[in-house]
Amino acid sequence: MPRHGNEGFHHGEVVTREYTINMHKRLHGIGFKYRAPRAIKEIKTFAEKQMGTKDVRIDTRLNKAIWAQGVRGVPFRMRVRLARLRNEDEDSVHKLYTLVTHVLIANGGFKGLQTENVETSTD
Repeated sequence: MPRHGNEGFHHGEVVTREYTINMHKRLHGIGFKYRAPRAIKEIKTFAEKQMGTKDVRIDTRLNKAIWAQGVRGVPFRMRVRLARLRNEDEDSVHKLYTLVTHVLIANGGFKGLQTENVETSTD
């Protein structure tokens, strides 16, 4: 049965969620010298899929966390916060963009974590 209209299409909202990304499975079989750059590309495609925005921006702290153990030593899992925000730049093609930031988790603390909606304070 074909869908009518845009029911269920909520990509217009400003929302923030926390995700755990399994980097290990996304980088399996990737040569050592390409792992950290590929990790950034994989995070961008993940954010694009989850948030439905073409414009994805990586926070500098997340970039530092990916590269902290060198080009080869990307962490097996990463906890990230995806924030779909309104674009302040009026002449931009995209109305919304996604900002990806790193969430610090204690070692081995990924067990039992699920995707969570994060409440944002809007003034």
